[in-house]
Amino acid sequence: MFRNRLTKVYRHIGKQARRQGITCYRIYDHDLPEFALCIERYGDNIYLAEYKRKFEMAEAEHEAWLETTIELICEVLQMPADNVYIKERQRKPGRLGQYQRVAEEGANFIVEEAGLKFKVNLSDYLDTGLFLDHRITRGMVRDEASGKRVLNLFCYTGSFSVYAAAGNAASVTSVDLSKTYLQWAEENMRLNNFFDEKKHHYVHADVKQYLDTLAPGSFDLVIMDPPTFSNSKRMKDFLDIQRDHPELLNKTLRALTPGGTIYFSTNYRKFELNHALIDASDIKDITRATTPFDFEGKLFRYCFKLKR
Repeated sequence: MFRNRLTKVYRHIGKQARRQGITCYRIYDHDLPEFALCIERYGDNIYLAEYKRKFEMAEAEHEAWLETTIELICEVLQMPADNVYIKERQRKPGRLGQYQRVAEEGANFIVEEAGLKFKVNLSDYLDTGLFLDHRITRGMVRDEASGKRVLNLFCYTGSFSVYAAAGNAASVTSVDLSKTYLQWAEENMRLNNFFDEKKHHYVHADVKQYLDTLAPGSFDLVIMDPPTFSNSKRMKDFLDIQRDHPELLNKTLRALTPGGTIYFSTNYRKFELNHALIDASDIKDITRATTPFDFEGKLFRYCFKLKR
């Protein structure tokens, strides 16, 4: 059953990816309840994550199931087992987080998207460093960035910043609470020969507080892709995106020039945009327009384009 499903989706998605010259894409995402897996391709490597199940197998049974499943995946995708990187579920008490490291040293690779280079890590983190579902949105930012002052809030590893720089932005400011991700963002800029201390800035800050420091008209184009919830000890207040999005968006709108644009997205499945509380001149739901072919019918995030 799993073999048939994986063969079918890989034939379809792989064909579209080759036609479009895309080398990083999602192949399978929990299509069958019995196979609670996410499978993504990053160039010549496969990233395999196992979702936490509602039911548990015994450890020995799970090991045998996983080994057989990986063999089948390698066979269908024609990929050596050494090129498969697995994020396994937590199986022993006391481990931090749902996933464990699968290698002593990080599995770092350089991949390409739309002619740009990005560092991904397929072993050490819950996410790889490149959100594949924002492929189209990143292209929109590059198309609009020329001559603009761009602000990338909750910048993560800076993929939107790289696209903005590729679009010849006048300046790019990347803001995140994680020094690790800011350094990663800087690495991605260097990979593409975009590093420029005069034009590109990396700000270690809590976005909520950072927005209060901005003068009106500071930026022309903003990307905001916040977590659904965060209660980091480094923050003065916790973040709840359903509760806080009007405040975040209004503060950002005030920092924009007239006619400026915000690309706002969230992965919160029950999210409802509170139009009445947002001081934008225009709001468009661009979720469908920004959904890539490999996420059709499986994308649980929203994307909006707001104008001041």
